[in-house]
Amino acid sequence: MGFFKQTIRDVPLDDQTVLMRADYNVPLAPGGAIADDFRIRASLPTIRALQTRGCKVVIMSHLGRPEGRDVSLSLEQVALRLGELLEQPVGFVDDCIGDKVVQAVKKTPKNRVLLLENLRYYPEEEADDMAFAKKIARATKASYFVQDGFGVVHRAHASTHAITLCLPSVAGLLLEKEYMSITAAMRSPKRPLVAVLGGAKVSDKIKVITELIAVADRVVVSGAMANTFLAYKGLDMGKSKIEPDQQATLDDIYAAAAQKVGTDKVDEFLVLPTDAAVATVMKDVPRREVRVSQLASDDIALDVGQQTIETVDTIVQGAGTVIWNGTLGVAELSHFAHGSARLALLLATHPDITSIIGGGDTAEFVLSWDSRQGGSFSHVSTGGGASLDLMAGEKLPGIESLLDAPR
Repeated sequence: MGFFKQTIRDVPLDDQTVLMRADYNVPLAPGGAIADDFRIRASLPTIRALQTRGCKVVIMSHLGRPEGRDVSLSLEQVALRLGELLEQPVGFVDDCIGDKVVQAVKKTPKNRVLLLENLRYYPEEEADDMAFAKKIARATKASYFVQDGFGVVHRAHASTHAITLCLPSVAGLLLEKEYMSITAAMRSPKRPLVAVLGGAKVSDKIKVITELIAVADRVVVSGAMANTFLAYKGLDMGKSKIEPDQQATLDDIYAAAAQKVGTDKVDEFLVLPTDAAVATVMKDVPRREVRVSQLASDDIALDVGQQTIETVDTIVQGAGTVIWNGTLGVAELSHFAHGSARLALLLATHPDITSIIGGGDTAEFVLSWDSRQGGSFSHVSTGGGASLDLMAGEKLPGIESLLDAPR
């Protein structure tokens, strides 16, 4: 199955000025330094491929949610880190439109990289404003637009949608890899396919859950989401986080599971925790493990327990493909990261299992855990919401608007 859009391999980019959208919305440490450069490193293959073709590469991105020109969310430090990774200076201009950009692009040599300032300094970016996109295109004088920011393609913004109406637009190598890895796992996985879903809200992942029920061989539910499932089954979850008003949604989920595997096998197919690691405060205190049917009134379920960890271990060891989206507990608290760490270890030590790690908190956890910076897994996604939407079968505006591949 080939990618359905044209990529940088399909168009005559040689010696051209290319405008590239990257996702450099990196996590920042309390002091404002870059805490994790995974998304910057993920963009390197596309940048280097463009450089080998003699391109002048002008990159645009956003960082955080600034209200106006917030210098704490400037991309200047990203330019410095990108230069270190590329082992060459990367230019930076403190705007993304206007004469400053025109002059900076002119001064950028062939085969070199220029990074523009945070797109979200302008509200027109998130408004998908055509006039704003035209200003970017005019200032950069680019011949082509390359979409390589997978983490933003589920949004119709000026830098993902409107810009594609201004310039011939193709996919970068990261975008192609993300799309192909995730859709292959959903459409033609090596079986058995096991989905491990965590996170806080059922409502955030209802479409993904429904889609995975249709395609997976087992679905493991964990994280705070599992509390809502267990409460639905009549268990008292103490002071654990539970999402209200999900009765109808869970009725539909269990009906879909029953239709697929039969009512008598639903609980074997849709696997819930049997025990939990609890505390009475949401802090990194020593864990106490109890059966899910025995939580005290002031207990908060913060991770899966050892019995559940062993169950997940057994299920995953027999898998051909594992899609993991959402940590199994509150993994930022070390005492409640056991379930997530055990699953990461199992996947990292079984390279025969195709492991697709969803973006967001799950990617952040495995990247901090993995000494190989994500290299221990088949694919670690750079996109949280985008990966969820893609798994759910949604059309992504930032991909749909690219040039179609020849049939």
